[in-house]
Amino acid sequence: MYITVNGVKLWYEKSGSGRPLIMVHCNSMSHKIFSRSVKVLEKHFTVYCPDSRDHGKSEKVRTLHYEDMAEDMFRFIEALGIEKPVFYGFSDGGIIGLILAHAHPELLSSLIVSGASLNPDSTKDLPMKFFKLWSHFDRSDKMRIMMREPDITDEMLKKITVPAFVTAGEKDVIKLSHTEHIAKTVPGAQLKIFEKEGHSGYIMNSTKIADYILSVIPE
Repeated sequence: MYITVNGVKLWYEKSGSGRPLIMVHCNSMSHKIFSRSVKVLEKHFTVYCPDSRDHGKSEKVRTLHYEDMAEDMFRFIEALGIEKPVFYGFSDGGIIGLILAHAHPELLSSLIVSGASLNPDSTKDLPMKFFKLWSHFDRSDKMRIMMREPDITDEMLKKITVPAFVTAGEKDVIKLSHTEHIAKTVPGAQLKIFEKEGHSGYIMNSTKIADYILSVIPE
């Protein structure tokens, strides 16, 4: 289904019944990465899976900014009348979730982020070198955004008031110190490091993150 919010047309899929749960994907992918998780979660939640601007079936844009993408999600929630959703974000989706929870403290019921970064320095050196190289071939702004954004400060993290859960893989491309810092700085946040996992293995085409969500979020 399509919906126009914040001046951009977004594609989303909706399934299941129960408490609302929004799932936002990583850079350069689409909602389809959650397909296996959705099959588990839709038995317990009403699951909304939007494609971020310039991703999947959503409208293309020339320049990407995480603040705009967070505002997209705010307008998405507002336009559909979704009340107090659980927000799950992976990688770029996690960045969007942190910005959203800071900007709209009463909007969400809880926040779960996986592999989120605070700034470009959050990414380990070797993956960042790859992103810089790929940016020379990718005509979109997807790789370039990771080199200049986000800029999530401690002051922003400290103002997140909803129950928060921070996850990453043991072998994540995001530095463990940055993931730990998010969990320590967001008031009351819980930290989960998935052993032997990288950035995406426990999320893309897997049910591990679905099992985790069910373990920390009551129906």
